[in-house]
Amino acid sequence: MITRILYHDRDLLLCRKPAGMPSQPDASGQPDLLTFLQSTHPTASLVHRLDTPTGGVMVFGLTPKATARLCAMVQDHETFRKEYFAVLSHPLSEETGEMRDFLYHDKMLNKSFVTDGKRKGSKEAVLSYRTLAADEQGHSLVSVRLHTGRTHQIRVQFASRGYPLVGDGKYGNREKCPHIGLWAYSLAFPHPITGKPISVETLPDTNIYPWHLFDF
Repeated sequence: MITRILYHDRDLLLCRKPAGMPSQPDASGQPDLLTFLQSTHPTASLVHRLDTPTGGVMVFGLTPKATARLCAMVQDHETFRKEYFAVLSHPLSEETGEMRDFLYHDKMLNKSFVTDGKRKGSKEAVLSYRTLAADEQGHSLVSVRLHTGRTHQIRVQFASRGYPLVGDGKYGNREKCPHIGLWAYSLAFPHPITGKPISVETLPDTNIYPWHLFDF
């Protein structure tokens, strides 16, 4: 697994999290990104997370002030913009659109479910998407922008409509894949101290499935 620093200054750093690596220490005992970064940047602090199977760009604070401001910024999805690539098992009926649901996360199962919004603990989830490409087998490459940040949001919202992500057995896909077809490719936000725009993109490993199916 390859981790790369994509941007670094005295207040923060952005890096590429490999798919399959936890964002922080967890019960699995696997090497995690936060511990790895702290070996060279002892003050690195977690600001947000990516699911273990999901790779892509993450930001970490390096000072208490920057970390606190970044943590607050993460809650505003118009200011803290996250975009993903997702590979679906078959084409969407609409090439572009918005998905809006209420989701409930069952912590015991570590799984999210679409609800009618009346269940206690349900939270609104909103994303927008556009189809970028399709291969001969019918897989679709989709760009997704999150407008809220719910647990497994992209995975459950697409799966609930009959479009599970490739390799995502938790949400109904049975296609064998070393990692799910989900990658956080873009992160943009104002610098927490200077206010200057920060924008970083990173691509998945296009030599492995399912990313090798498409031209980036």
